[in-house]
Amino acid sequence: MKAGVLYSGGKDSSLAAIMLGTYYEVELNTFVLDPTRQIPSLEAAAQALGFPLIKRVFREGLKDEMVDLVKSCGYPNDAINRIHHIAVETLSREYKVVGDGTRFNDRVPMLTRAEVQSLGNRTGCSYVRPLLGFVKAEVDRLVDRFFIVEYGETGTIRNGDYEAGIREAFRLRGLDPAPLFPAHHDQSLVIGRKA
Repeated sequence: MKAGVLYSGGKDSSLAAIMLGTYYEVELNTFVLDPTRQIPSLEAAAQALGFPLIKRVFREGLKDEMVDLVKSCGYPNDAINRIHHIAVETLSREYKVVGDGTRFNDRVPMLTRAEVQSLGNRTGCSYVRPLLGFVKAEVDRLVDRFFIVEYGETGTIRNGDYEAGIREAFRLRGLDPAPLFPAHHDQSLVIGRKA
């Protein structure tokens, strides 16, 4: 059975993908806000994992909606959770199993228990999060065992993180996203798999 895994190219979604690959035929799915955005670093990460990658484009207008939501809230959490929810819902129409790399202590992105139950009841899709029981320290130990990873602050790493896409949407509107986003927020990109 196929599983559609939300994929940023980072360590968490990569670890979730190889865990799910034990039981499912994994297809990695990266969503972008800009249809012209090229994703060669994600394509390379997917190739290192040995799974196919599908680039998907969010609906037109969502980019501006997310900028407006961040501006109205004064922080990015609600926008990131909203865009994640849209991505999960989109994949649930195509896959019976949808997965991602959210961990035990993640706050964003994170679907609530009620949202997960609603998704399953409405679509028949199983939303699985293999890292949900893992704290960051244990994820990092497993990542160190399996992957070669590049780290850097959001915007300097060319992964498929939602935050980077929203920040870019701010810049395209001539706005500085820095005051509304956390400073020194590290991101990761898998650049290889250890033997």
